[in-house]
Amino acid sequence: MTDNALSAIRIGLDGYNLAMPQGTGVATYGRNLAAAVAELGHSVDLVFGVNIPRKANNELLESLFFGQLGADSPGHLTMRRRMRRWRVHPFEHELIQIPVTGRTVSLEGTAQLPAFERLFNRAELYDLCARHFRRYGKFMTLNMLDPPAIMHWTYPLPVRLAGAHNIYTLHDLVPLRLPRASLEDKRYYDALVRTCVHEADQIVTVSEKSRTDIIDLLNANPEKVTNCYQTSDMPALRDPAALPNRLHQLFDLEMNGYFLFFGAIEPKKNLGRIIQAYLEADIATPLVIVGSEAWHADRELKLLGTAHGRKLPGVDRIRRIDYVPRTLLTDLVHGAKASLFPALYEGFGLPALEALAAGVPLLSSTTGALPEVTGDAALSVDPYDIDALVNAIRRLDRDAALRARLAERGPFQAAKFSRTAFADRIGQLYQKIIRR
Repeated sequence: MTDNALSAIRIGLDGYNLAMPQGTGVATYGRNLAAAVAELGHSVDLVFGVNIPRKANNELLESLFFGQLGADSPGHLTMRRRMRRWRVHPFEHELIQIPVTGRTVSLEGTAQLPAFERLFNRAELYDLCARHFRRYGKFMTLNMLDPPAIMHWTYPLPVRLAGAHNIYTLHDLVPLRLPRASLEDKRYYDALVRTCVHEADQIVTVSEKSRTDIIDLLNANPEKVTNCYQTSDMPALRDPAALPNRLHQLFDLEMNGYFLFFGAIEPKKNLGRIIQAYLEADIATPLVIVGSEAWHADRELKLLGTAHGRKLPGVDRIRRIDYVPRTLLTDLVHGAKASLFPALYEGFGLPALEALAAGVPLLSSTTGALPEVTGDAALSVDPYDIDALVNAIRRLDRDAALRARLAERGPFQAAKFSRTAFADRIGQLYQKIIRR
């Protein structure tokens, strides 16, 4: 902790990605940020956009909120709500406080919420502020009773909280740097992040590479852009001695007997080239892919299908697992022979950090922020170079000395991104903002 630490204050955090059943990297960031705030001795206000009636009985609000948390989906909207979504006014919007009495029983989604002191909601908040921005070109303003000193939006959202210092985390500018690898509306996204840079009291990001991108591409004032990096919340490994048996019983895998890719299946993760390189490497060690399908997943997985009516040789050695809980993902990471994460472009690269922390040899890439995260603790190659990927996979498969060297370096490199280090950087940031 830094000297002259800031006295306890309240920090607001958005719930944009929190409590998602399968989680995201941004959800992980939000949970870790909340933990850092608590470690610093500050209290947390959470702000959600759960679709519950604004005029509901106060005694029922808690049940309505937790009953709907994580369940919202455009496919479940009634026609009346679909029509209402077209209407948005330019005035300020009020947040309502959700009473938390303990009357509800925590389920999977709600159990993932970080510790908080107060809970606020505005129905359809995040959809509403996006429509407001598209229509008026301005951020939507929220009001709430006794606002926190700082409102830390963990994602670029077109909304601000009156009476608070508003800061925004921009994780990366992948939609602008790698436009064909992302789904976002590029005009909307460009306008959004530029307005974030203009409106924010401070911009936070997660790597020096992302900081440079924000300054260069958005013409941001360097003094207003702070890199705090991030950290991992990978659970501790349960009963390490029993890990080989769990891998065998649950997944029919051998300890240190498989390569692992884990993360969203989308173009920037480069899984298509990983699969091609693995097949060309012609090795016996199986490849396990853990991750849910995102945008253009079909393109990334096309080599797993059939060509001219038959599967490609080696495809049977590739196994897919759509999703596993974090505890089982921890098992799979710790049991891997090596982790493969040569992404095309990352603002940080959380799967790389998690592999390093587990002491698992890592294949990474030379692009984006990954060199910052991995240092000399990974085997890094040009992610576009199939031959380089093939050779790297073969080396990791056959060179035990290389694997041992990388496994030893990993935890030391990962320690640079510990929860304590992250909390200290966040504390310095908040101190700077409050004492301006």
